[in-house]
Amino acid sequence: MPIILPVKGVDPQFGSDCFIAPNATIVGDVKVGRNCSIWFNAVIRGDVNSIIIGNESNIQDGAVIHATYLKAATHIGNRVSVGHNAIVHGCLVKDHVLIGMGAIVMDHAVIEEYCIIAAGSVVLENTVCESGYLYAGTPAKKIKPISIEQRALLNKLPDNYIMYAGWFN
Repeated sequence: MPIILPVKGVDPQFGSDCFIAPNATIVGDVKVGRNCSIWFNAVIRGDVNSIIIGNESNIQDGAVIHATYLKAATHIGNRVSVGHNAIVHGCLVKDHVLIGMGAIVMDHAVIEEYCIIAAGSVVLENTVCESGYLYAGTPAKKIKPISIEQRALLNKLPDNYIMYAGWFN
């Protein structure tokens, strides 16, 4: 069974048709939209500030979603894919974004719509990643506009994860 716990009397809330892996941990002030999936060993810790995840988003295996006490909540939009072992911390991630495997997004960063944050990249505090671009590196820098194929991937990947989640029901 997943670990789903209240913190200071606040329980996590979930929209309809969500898949939560049996060893995921979700605690505190967390609101998850409909048709989301929270995968194996993912941790969403809404203990020190709020975390909101929009509809049809997926938080993949080993990812950590957290925030900063009294300073930075975390808001993840609709149809966002947070890759395996990524860390998303105290930031704003808008709709149709891919945060690559092992990437880190720090406090007060803003990832605009239709961005890809490459695997292993580090988006530093207060960075704004412009819509329609691939960002990569440490620290993450704008590399190039996303291609038509990459944009199609951003539109398709959430549907894939909805399908994968259905395999567990």
